Amino acid sequence: MAVYHLSTRINSNVPADFLLYDLCIYRMDSSRNKRPLVDVKQQPFLGNYETQSHMTGNINEPLSIIYIMEVKLYRKTMLHTHCMTPVPFTKMYTLEEFASGKAWSPVKRENPCYFESKGTMKPEGQGGETKQIKITIPERPFIAREYPIGSPQDPFEKNKIEADIQDRFRNLSYPSQSGASVCGPAAFFYCLQRDRPDVYAQAARELWRYGKTRIGDLEIEPSEGCRHPAGHFYDNISGLDWMTLAGLRDSENAVFSFDTLDSPVAGVTLWQTLSEWFEKAGYEKVFSNVGIAQAGIQGIRDLNKYINKGYKVVTLINDGLLMGSQSDRLTIPTHWIVWNGPVTQDNDGHVHLNLFSWGDVSDRIKPQKDLSFFIHRFFGGVVFKPLK
Repeated sequence: MAVYHLSTRINSNVPADFLLYDLCIYRMDSSRNKRPLVDVKQQPFLGNYETQSHMTGNINEPLSIIYIMEVKLYRKTMLHTHCMTPVPFTKMYTLEEFASGKAWSPVKRENPCYFESKGTMKPEGQGGETKQIKITIPERPFIAREYPIGSPQDPFEKNKIEADIQDRFRNLSYPSQSGASVCGPAAFFYCLQRDRPDVYAQAARELWRYGKTRIGDLEIEPSEGCRHPAGHFYDNISGLDWMTLAGLRDSENAVFSFDTLDSPVAGVTLWQTLSEWFEKAGYEKVFSNVGIAQAGIQGIRDLNKYINKGYKVVTLINDGLLMGSQSDRLTIPTHWIVWNGPVTQDNDGHVHLNLFSWGDVSDRIKPQKDLSFFIHRFFGGVVFKPLK
């Protein structure tokens, strides 16, 4: 158990004495229950635009845990106090960053900001005058080549992205790569969505706003090509899933650029890379039996033990195991799935597994297939503790 002092900072050209802030630092659980560490209203800033140092209660939290901060800014005048940010500014940092004074960005626009133009205008009776105020707005990071800003089919249009984020936040839909070769990122973001819906939503919004995000120690900063993809999105991957899934995969590619919807080579994910994504984001790996060799019936038994205890089980299979695949003969690893229950057999010996894949959670195993069919297309998996 420990007590922490948490703070952040803003950017402004208004004297700090004229500003106040609301600050809420919280995390959500998988049921979307909000658990605040700090929740204060209309507090004064320090002279350097830092917030005060707010003390937590006595908590037992790892320093790596991710928290969301919401900030509202107020401007004081002689008679009134005006809220200048009716929509709170949000950003995520680890508990360690909040406690060590590092919960802010060297990039000005990635912090809460409030600026006022300066200068005194002449009254109309004294001749009046015209002043020009130049306001710069950075270009939106993600723009599809075939569907530019203003196109009715723009997959990255703000309202479309926000509606999709809200659906994911409420578990009304799940990551779906469609024809894109990003099943590894889909498995990662599905687990993140289920464990920390607040972090999933914040990461997606930061990708839309800034073209980059950081989840714990996992840096996602897709290349220029990935942020301006070619291809026909409709009846394919959504803008939200392109930003998150292709964005994560592209961030790891040193040679290939994931810049079109049909980039299969750039999308292949090795288990070492997938494990790194989870661990950098704060997941703790507890078991692995994944590899290029089939894991056998003992591999299934091992993973069944973990799924029955509530752990995250992500496994590598040949996609011919699943309904919707036309292949029955290939027995090489091609696809990542996430288990949503144990592997079972019915009275006729047919195998069943409730799982996540291709945007859906259901028993996707091909019907009337026996254990031998399953084992020849199963290459083990990686087990993580759920993310807090």
